[in-house]
Amino acid sequence: MPSPEILVLYYSRYGATRDLARMIAEGIESVSGVGARLRTVPPISTVCEATESAVPSEGAPYAEYRDLEECIGLAMGSPTRFGNMAAPMKYFLDGSSSQWLSGALCGKPACVFTSTGSLHGGQETTLLSMMIPLMHHGMILMGLPYSEADLMSTSSGGSPYGVTHLAHADGRAPISPEEKRLAIAQGKRLAHIALQLRPA
Repeated sequence: MPSPEILVLYYSRYGATRDLARMIAEGIESVSGVGARLRTVPPISTVCEATESAVPSEGAPYAEYRDLEECIGLAMGSPTRFGNMAAPMKYFLDGSSSQWLSGALCGKPACVFTSTGSLHGGQETTLLSMMIPLMHHGMILMGLPYSEADLMSTSSGGSPYGVTHLAHADGRAPISPEEKRLAIAQGKRLAHIALQLRPA
């Protein structure tokens, strides 16, 4: 029987949020008995006629709503857009009414993560904006506790609401050692809690 999976769902424009997603997945997969399912969402256009290929040219496959139904937990990430999640992630969540009606995510644990161009660019409000629809889905939200020593010493990203990354204005700053440790720790924590909450 295959191991249960945790969905690591993200949107990334320049790659930093994708990199955090991969590190969270690394943390998840370091826990015995669970796997990570990496999925992304397609960009959206203000031009209604514009379409995107059904299969991305590189990276993780596009998410389907059945990924939400099949997962035992969720890590969701988006870059910051004016202190809010990016439109492609919001668009995907807006289409999850069937999963809300069926209670597909009810009682499953979730965490959130983000990347911003500036230190005070809305990291925590973006994390909170992603938490709101997950609360409507009945998910159990978890943060990142201060038992993770890097939260007290990082000069890059990091938040008790979820792991963050400071990419700088050009988006090219690599994930710092502290951010990497926090991302892996968040993945491990989510995996442990998901396994504990999973129905027998």
